[in-house]
Amino acid sequence: MSLVYLAYFGFLSFLALTVLYVLLFAVAGRLGKADDSGPLPQTPRLRRIGVLIPAYKEDAVIIDSVKANLRQQYPAELFDLIVIADSMQPATLARLADLPIRVMEVSFEVSTVAKALNAALARIPDGQYDIMVVADADNIMAPDFLVRINAAFEQGWRAVQGHRVAKNTNTGVALLDAISEEINNHIFRKGTRSLGLSSPVIGSGMAFDLRLMKACMTNLRTMGGYDKELEINVELNGYIIGYLEQAYIYDEKVAQRAIFENQRTRWIAAQFQFLRMYYKKGLAELAQGRPTPALSMLRQVVLPRVLLLGVLGLCTLLALLTFNPALWAAPMALLITLCFSLFISIPAYLRQRVTLRELMLIPMLMLSFGRAVLNMRKAFKRFMHTPHTGSPDVHVP
Repeated sequence: MSLVYLAYFGFLSFLALTVLYVLLFAVAGRLGKADDSGPLPQTPRLRRIGVLIPAYKEDAVIIDSVKANLRQQYPAELFDLIVIADSMQPATLARLADLPIRVMEVSFEVSTVAKALNAALARIPDGQYDIMVVADADNIMAPDFLVRINAAFEQGWRAVQGHRVAKNTNTGVALLDAISEEINNHIFRKGTRSLGLSSPVIGSGMAFDLRLMKACMTNLRTMGGYDKELEINVELNGYIIGYLEQAYIYDEKVAQRAIFENQRTRWIAAQFQFLRMYYKKGLAELAQGRPTPALSMLRQVVLPRVLLLGVLGLCTLLALLTFNPALWAAPMALLITLCFSLFISIPAYLRQRVTLRELMLIPMLMLSFGRAVLNMRKAFKRFMHTPHTGSPDVHVP
């Protein structure tokens, strides 16, 4: 067998492992339950909660989101919204000052979410809050979000990820982004927890014990992937991260391809940086029989689903041109398996929204992912901010 054939089947073997990984957790997500499937505690202890909201040039959305997030069912005297204002306009700061929230102004030569969070945490005494929640500037927490976070901590959790869903599907790109979010929730959060492993976090809608978060946020090294480092540090400290499927937090999805590509460039760069920095530690943890931190590292090897679809589709198409079943049968089988895994991971309400227009967009987003891979070096040197518009099309279901 020639070296070309060996390289081809070696690459297919990697793709096969990736597809089987996705299939395993997709099926587990269907059969298993999240960590809040039971009833809420009847008389829980009400903890003090601080909600950290990093806001870098988020003048367009911050006022509306803060007003919406003040409407919690949780007692108002027991939670604070803490806006970490970085490069905000004076007029916006003045309007925030009129609201019953805390505002912490910060400034950095190179701004990142991790720097903003660490600056805020440094100003918060250990005993001031029991729980720290992280929300993006555009996020809107469901009215019972903090009630459900508190209930999880009453049940013994010290780190949890809420259920982040789209608050807008006003364009084809936004709808596909919403579907991608829910696929990740199903596979990587619900599916992972169904098998007793730790849920990944996603940068917002997550909550931690204050002291644990402070300990795990120190010495972060990646430019845009602080949540991945925070996750593995929590696990290295011996904690499992729970997933609360009924604790909803609504997130603005990107509505344009250019912004989608910019965002994915940042994510892929963070994934690559994290893998490069932590693969030795992850393998060492696996060798010592501790699979949870190792899984957080190994998960970064899994290709993004849109990119995986594109690669398998291209392999299948090129192999079909050879008219050799030995070459096209394997990638075609993997492509069908991947499509099945993704299909069962999409909620019915989103599947029903997909039309031919959205399907035609998928190849274009595949190309955007390809460009994101080629451009990821840009994200190594600067934080690539994703702007939020506060569009009137944005709504909370």
